[in-house]
Amino acid sequence: MNAPTGLPDLSHLWMPFTANRQFKSQPRMLAGAKGMYYTSVDGRQILDGTSGLWCVNAGHCREEIVQAIARQAGSLDYAPGFQLGHPLAFEAASAVAGLMPQGMDRIFFTNSGSESVDTALKIALAYHRARGDAQRTRLIGRERGYHGVGFGGISVGGISPNRKTFSGALLPAVDHLPHTHSLEHNAFSKGQPAWGAHLADDLERIVALHDPSTIAAVIVEPMAGSTGVLVPPQGYLERLREITAKYGILLIFDEVITGYGRLGAATASEFFGVTPDLITMAKGISNAAVPAGAVAVRREVHDAIVNGAQGGIEFFHGYTYSAHPLAAAAILATLDLYRREQLFTRARTLAPAFEAAAHTLKGAPNVIDVRNIGLVAGIELAPRDGAPGARAAEAFQKCFDSGLMVRYTGDTLAVSPPLIIEESQIAEMFQSIGKVLKEIA
Repeated sequence: MNAPTGLPDLSHLWMPFTANRQFKSQPRMLAGAKGMYYTSVDGRQILDGTSGLWCVNAGHCREEIVQAIARQAGSLDYAPGFQLGHPLAFEAASAVAGLMPQGMDRIFFTNSGSESVDTALKIALAYHRARGDAQRTRLIGRERGYHGVGFGGISVGGISPNRKTFSGALLPAVDHLPHTHSLEHNAFSKGQPAWGAHLADDLERIVALHDPSTIAAVIVEPMAGSTGVLVPPQGYLERLREITAKYGILLIFDEVITGYGRLGAATASEFFGVTPDLITMAKGISNAAVPAGAVAVRREVHDAIVNGAQGGIEFFHGYTYSAHPLAAAAILATLDLYRREQLFTRARTLAPAFEAAAHTLKGAPNVIDVRNIGLVAGIELAPRDGAPGARAAEAFQKCFDSGLMVRYTGDTLAVSPPLIIEESQIAEMFQSIGKVLKEIA
């Protein structure tokens, strides 16, 4: 395949989660980034309405993070994490622990959200085994859930296209809760919808079916992002916490998207006032400057595994790049930046203006729902007959052409800008989307 004039050869790279043939015939290429904007290869400024991929929470190319990474690369480029350590790894763990809910102060570092999820699932299994409940092996996910692309993550995940090719090799002892999305009851809700808390009670049915003594953990996204911005109904997460605690089942919140300010707090757990047993995170932990992720673990869960072992290695799991020195440097610089600029508070302060701007799209052509929380909004479009996803894909392309980056999944456009966004840029984003929606059939 020949590349368009002025671009490198595009044929060798197999792109992730991309329609490769379509992209390579009409590539959308980025050459630089700063603050709220990307620069395309043809020199256009693209307002970043998606924080890259839900991850650049503090804006692009922040000098403090750049310098921290450069300094670290010049002094200690790599250190093994197995049976050895380096100071920044422990400093980064302390900094992350300081932002977690009370008691969730044991941190296991990974390199991505997918790795964080698989790590959390393993911790859950190891915890029950360490306590003498080795029969607790069943994992409960949720329909439309996204938990990365490891075999554990897609097993507990509930997005069909991610699962079907690998269906014969998924984990066997998995069940799924129903998702919470209902246009009939909750269309155009602002913040948490009033209807749907009862859907958590389906966990009681699953527990009765399998017996609680066989269930290790329940994993959900507090706010589901990748499936199209599904906001938890009022009381839903609280009910999940009650049921899991009742039966001794660990509750895992996948906060890869919601962690680090997206909802106006350090975690969605803090925002909603519901504390799970494990939290998975990535993306905003390092402002995406270096791949990084982590699992925050309730101290009692950690202690059961580490103190319950006879000796030697307590948990046979880890990654070559766990707490990589460059990642640790990026994490420390990022968390310091969040603190100094009070970006979580800023997101919370901007949320009402963001909500108002998002809901101006009610009544726009083909818009069947707008839903929002914090600095996240989903704009769901009516699908075209026989071509689901096509309308949102066209809107995505036209937004990019007009200087705005959004995400789309199915027929939902997602907006989740960096937390440094100005109110004028919020208005610009949704005005641009509204204009595009008037241009497409």
